[in-house]
Amino acid sequence: MMNAQQQPSAVTMPRAESSPAGRRSRLSSSTAARIALIPAALITVVCFYVFVGWTILISMTRSRLLPVYNFVGLDQYKRLFANDRWWTAMENLAIHGTLFILGCTVIGYALAIMLDRITRGESLFRTVFMLPLSMSFIVTGAIWQWLLNPTLGIQDAVRDLGWTDFVFNWIVRPDRAIYTLAIAGIWQQVGLCMALFLAGLRGIDPNIWKATRVDGIPTWRVYTNIITPMLRPVFFSVFVLLSALVLKSFDLVVALTGGGPGFSSDLPARFVVDHILNRQELGLGAAGAFMMLCTIAAVVSPYVYYELRTPRKEA
Repeated sequence: MMNAQQQPSAVTMPRAESSPAGRRSRLSSSTAARIALIPAALITVVCFYVFVGWTILISMTRSRLLPVYNFVGLDQYKRLFANDRWWTAMENLAIHGTLFILGCTVIGYALAIMLDRITRGESLFRTVFMLPLSMSFIVTGAIWQWLLNPTLGIQDAVRDLGWTDFVFNWIVRPDRAIYTLAIAGIWQQVGLCMALFLAGLRGIDPNIWKATRVDGIPTWRVYTNIITPMLRPVFFSVFVLLSALVLKSFDLVVALTGGGPGFSSDLPARFVVDHILNRQELGLGAAGAFMMLCTIAAVVSPYVYYELRTPRKEA
């Protein structure tokens, strides 16, 4: 009798959900969500796609101080590719980007594993590692400019301790100045990478650790063969985030080296800003900006395609 009384009520629920009132409610919620997304969509379209199109348009004109629309085809790109400073900046971008991304990823992951294993002092270490992230690139550049100054910073401090032959003058050497940008950038952003990796590690199922302990698998093999592959989405997010930071590196260069000595530590972002604002070469600067976009798209797109395609293969 009890089952007979419950069965009609269980059948009644789907009828209520599929009623016209329920469909109108779901339609209303869906419409409200779409309306709420309209401002964000408009901002994205205007601030990204429209300005990208306008930049491409300007790069094909003779615009100097102000935009003009006398089209000259690809002349600005020919001037850009014939500019030695541009190729120096692109070479520096490759060096700085590789060192910056690898350094932040490896050190950030190592710090996250360390915090994941320790039982005491995690909050203190986490605060210490995250503190540089609270500073802007301008402040970071000013701090490291002082530390790397041969007459005031690390070199002078070590010599005062008795090592009078110690030399650490990378910031004034044209062949080493680009590496100082990577050092300062890693110091500031490694805390963010550590936090992302730590969040990923804390999301691992504890039963996996229990199973590995039962099987007697060493901890280092668990991290390298099991945990690290499981954190692939986190590595992907870190890579995309750091790639965007590398592309728009401007304030760190200005604050730390000023692009020098000479143009030895110049980066494409500083090249573009310098030609647009200081040299009144708006068309050439726009051509450089579009090539920056093409460069980052060429680097990131294969990785994005691989990450998006892999689940389909596994499925």
